[in-house]
Amino acid sequence: MMTRYIFITGGVVSSLGKGIASAALGALLQARGYKVRLRKLDPYLNVDPGTMSPYQHGEVYVTDDGAETDLDLGHYERFTGVSARQSDNITTGRIYQTILEKERKGNYLGATIQVIPHVTNAIKEFVLSDAGDVDFVLCEIGGTVGDIEGLPFFEAIRQLGQELEPQQAVFVHLTLLPYIATAGEMKTKPTQHSVKELRSIGILPNILLCRSERPIPADERRKIALFCNVREGSVIEALDAQHIYEVPLEYHSRGLDSEVLRHFGMVNEAPLPDLTRWTGISESLRKPDGSVTIAIVGKYVILPDAYKSVIEALNHGGLANKVKVNIRWVSSEGFDNPDADLESELSGVHGILLPGGFGERGATGKMRAAQYARERKIPCFGICYGMQMAVVEAARNMAGIKDAGTTEFGQPTHPVVGIMQQWVKGNTVETRAVDGDMGGTMRLGAYPAILKPGSKVAEIYGTNAIEERHRHRYEVNIGYMEQLEAAGLKFSGVSPDGVLPEIVEVEDHPWFIGVQFHPELKSRPFEPHPLFRSFIEAAKSQERMV
Repeated sequence: MMTRYIFITGGVVSSLGKGIASAALGALLQARGYKVRLRKLDPYLNVDPGTMSPYQHGEVYVTDDGAETDLDLGHYERFTGVSARQSDNITTGRIYQTILEKERKGNYLGATIQVIPHVTNAIKEFVLSDAGDVDFVLCEIGGTVGDIEGLPFFEAIRQLGQELEPQQAVFVHLTLLPYIATAGEMKTKPTQHSVKELRSIGILPNILLCRSERPIPADERRKIALFCNVREGSVIEALDAQHIYEVPLEYHSRGLDSEVLRHFGMVNEAPLPDLTRWTGISESLRKPDGSVTIAIVGKYVILPDAYKSVIEALNHGGLANKVKVNIRWVSSEGFDNPDADLESELSGVHGILLPGGFGERGATGKMRAAQYARERKIPCFGICYGMQMAVVEAARNMAGIKDAGTTEFGQPTHPVVGIMQQWVKGNTVETRAVDGDMGGTMRLGAYPAILKPGSKVAEIYGTNAIEERHRHRYEVNIGYMEQLEAAGLKFSGVSPDGVLPEIVEVEDHPWFIGVQFHPELKSRPFEPHPLFRSFIEAAKSQERMV
């Protein structure tokens, strides 16, 4: 079987939606019965996004095998259900790190190390490696054409376009068609210039995916095709959709998947797509039975992409319960002030979610929000750092441990949350130094947990053994379990060796659960995560009571 490659590039401006476009195209090919794999080539010099601020990069997406990756891999997984791996995201930093390690070992036998061929060869090796038995590998190149950081990546895929067999590579270029309201015209010049830039480095796009607020008039379509040297049928309009999960249907209606298969010479043999899954999701999104409001009390709320997977997992929970989920963004930093009025920010919400994060800023605010939800019997979901702050709050106000705190910022008398320096992964013991490197040193990836029989989480999952993805450096101290459980905070999930608390839940509360892992990373629109499904169900019940 021959694996075919689809390279997705972008031009004019960033944030056009290459990640969604790649994911949607992968979903359409999958709907036709093909196996797909999606990859992201990131030109920035960081080795991975693990040490980057959420304000810089949005959320860090974590794979089962412990890779810290770009958030677009979350889109890939949510649209296709194909679990991403370490080998599905590469950066300039990792490429150079690999090359320099080889150079120091003398692997290049004294050669002068250059961008061409050494860097480009390393990129090509990444693109072609570990593909398995898939029919299509879709590779998204980050940034826009013309970025100096991206030039080695564009050169590498240009070379692959020449080296692969005929009809084994297709180039899809995503571009912008702005509409100038004062002139009453759609302007094609930015697209022309973007394609000209791409052609100047030797890449001839086969398909143009044009983002536009309005349908492309026939004259403009012909003009784009003429000046960009593509068929009219290869100019595909990409209009704004009501919801990202309607993008596959939109792209199919515009003929994107058929055009891709035509360029591969496969259009006549390709089976028709089964889009039942996507039409069902679209119907549920357009015709909900009601709505709930969830407050996300976080540190990075001015940039929603910092919580991208959380947002989508809440939407999946809404799909499962046939309700629209409205999100109320609340800054936990604002609640650090003891005089802050929580009631004005949180009144009327049907659920409160405390997401992950790092550092002291906003910590007190998260604890106050947890206390508000606990005392008012509002469904509350703490994730990672959110769980830790909820536990510290419970230690102080339920168990009476007034000096309870976390060693993440300070040296409290009672370190209810502390740094992990050793844990078990598979058959090996992982160790970390307190003053060691920051990047790639957390407890990362999928780890198993054992649930307490009869607990709420065991009922939600329908099993007593689970596996979830982690990304954290600090952990709730198991030594305080007896005191906390006596006060009504139950440890309902722990690591198989019983050392690391994974889940806590408040007794005598309709729904108050904290988890050390990130369940949002495994939620899919067609397979909502059990915890998010249950959380929104509890919020829906709260809405009825209100």
